[in-house]
Amino acid sequence: MSETTGYAEIAAHYRQQIQDGTLRPGDTMPSLRQVCEQFGVANTTANRAYRALKMEGLTLPRAGVGTVVAGPISNNIAARVRLHESTGKALGGGESSRIVEVGTVGADELVAPRLDVSPGTPVHVRRRLVSRGGVPVHISSSYYPSYVIAVTPELAEPVSTGGSRELAAERLGVAQDHVLEEVTSRMATESEKAALGLTAGDVVVTQVVRTVHLADGRVVEVAVKIAGGATILRWATSLNTQQDVG
Repeated sequence: MSETTGYAEIAAHYRQQIQDGTLRPGDTMPSLRQVCEQFGVANTTANRAYRALKMEGLTLPRAGVGTVVAGPISNNIAARVRLHESTGKALGGGESSRIVEVGTVGADELVAPRLDVSPGTPVHVRRRLVSRGGVPVHISSSYYPSYVIAVTPELAEPVSTGGSRELAAERLGVAQDHVLEEVTSRMATESEKAALGLTAGDVVVTQVVRTVHLADGRVVEVAVKIAGGATILRWATSLNTQQDVG
C-alpha cells in the first residue's frame, strides 16, 4: 500500500482477514507500530483503523496483550440485508452455509403466533448451519407460510438460493419492511450441541427469534437462530438523527 493509504483501507484489510479466518478469534492483532511500518502511515491513521474495527465488534482490547480478535460474530438481519443489496449474497467473506434439513413441520407454540396460524398448522422449514472460517457460528431455522412456498418452490429443495427471504419478497412483489428480533437464552439441546461443537454437559445458548414483515403487513419469514455463548450477536444502529434531514 502507498503512503496515501487511509484508515478505511487498513480497516478493510484486517476486516477481510478476520472474516476469512486468516485471523481467528483470540489471535493478537499487529501492534500499532507494526501497522504504521507495514502501511507507511502515521500513528493516528493506524489508531483510527483499529478504532473502526473495535466499533464493529471485530476486535477487543486485552490487558497486557494489546488488541485481539473477538469471538465468532453473527450479524443481525440489517447487516445481512445491506450485504445482499451490495453483493447479491447473504453471506460475508469466510462464511459458509450448509443446509441440514428441509421439509414440512407443524408450527409449534413459538412459531405459530408469529406466523399468525394455529399451532400444528403445516409450515415449511429450512434449517442450516452457518460457519465462519470453518468454525460453526449458528444454527438458523427459517419457517415460511404456504403463500411464500407457492411462489418460491426452490425453498422446498435442499439447495442454496443466495438469499431466500429476498427471493420470496421479489416473487411476491412486495418489499421487506421491518423486523422484530427477540433475544433470550436457554439450555442447548443435544442436537444443537453436536451441530455447534459444544462439548460441555450443560450449555447455555442464545436464541434469536426473527419475524420479518413485508410492506403489506404479511410475514415473509420467522427464523429461530441458535448461537453458542461464545458467539457475539452484533447490532449496529445509527443514532445520528441528522442523517435523514433534507
